[in-house]
Amino acid sequence: MAFSAQELQDAGKIALDFYMKKSPIDQVAVERPLMKALMGKKKSFPGGKQYIVEQLRYRYQSNFQWFNGASVVSYNKRVTVEQAQYPWRSAHDGFSLDEDRLAQNGIVIDDNSKGGNASQAEQVQLTNLLTESTETLRLGFEEKFSMFLHLDGSSSTDAIAGLDNIVSTTPTSGTVGGIDRSVSGNIYWRNNVSTGLTAVTTQATAITFLAAMETQWRACIKNGGRPDLIFAGATFIDNYIAAMNYTGQTIQYAGGEVRKLDGGIGGIYFKGIEIQWCPEFDDNFGGFVSPAIHWTKRCYFINSKHLTLRPMDGQDMVTRKPPRVYDKYVYYWALTWRGALTSNRANAHSVLSLT
Repeated sequence: MAFSAQELQDAGKIALDFYMKKSPIDQVAVERPLMKALMGKKKSFPGGKQYIVEQLRYRYQSNFQWFNGASVVSYNKRVTVEQAQYPWRSAHDGFSLDEDRLAQNGIVIDDNSKGGNASQAEQVQLTNLLTESTETLRLGFEEKFSMFLHLDGSSSTDAIAGLDNIVSTTPTSGTVGGIDRSVSGNIYWRNNVSTGLTAVTTQATAITFLAAMETQWRACIKNGGRPDLIFAGATFIDNYIAAMNYTGQTIQYAGGEVRKLDGGIGGIYFKGIEIQWCPEFDDNFGGFVSPAIHWTKRCYFINSKHLTLRPMDGQDMVTRKPPRVYDKYVYYWALTWRGALTSNRANAHSVLSLT
């Protein structure tokens, strides 16, 4: 009894496809809220281009004039549109099974077999082996993909530029979408920022902390729209809770009211938007990065209309089964993605952080 090589490859692809459909990426909201939010509003783009282009109106170039009677007026040629160009990138994760490992699990491969000869025991063993491999492939891909959606892209020339590039803690420097933010004429392309906030230990520091959040909120809505997503690390959230307590914004109960006692907090909000805790922030993504400002101290105001995940058409989490190479008795399965994270308005977002 044995599997044919084609049966094995097909079984792996079917198992991977089944797991992908059964466990879609938007089911990881608790652990990875940014990825969940971006996947929920992603917009594909056609392939074959070097860049994903976002059209930006960066000025009105008004020629407004007062006039009287037969006064001479003038006209101008308006150049009001700039383009932000984001290079798309390719991501891969995959696993392999060699024939020795298959044999150790009671699974025999026969190149001469036409298929349909595997025993029930072999089928059970293969199912168990593929289930574990496909599940860990997807979970591992999600973990790394989410991490790079946050980071600035500097860890690899092949990585996408993520949140830390688009909504930077140093928005007066660097290039985003091909536009240099250090140039004075490109102030419109800088996100809002408030770093160096003091830890909340007194009423005075609480007032300053909340005032900074208020100022950043107004900066985000100045040019229209409002943030609809707020993400933060545990340290920032703890200081926000402390600020609320110091400023007396706690729930007051009338004497004798019957109530349940619960020391936990069901939800934390600012301007009616829930502040979502990002567990990934609290250990700098497993220690992968060591930024000047620890992620657990950060809070992001995001307008999701102006921050978009852009997968290439037909390249959004694609399951693959590369052929077995001639000089190795190994079988391969993979998951790939192509695209970028883009923004079409930088001043719609803000990042705040503690010292």
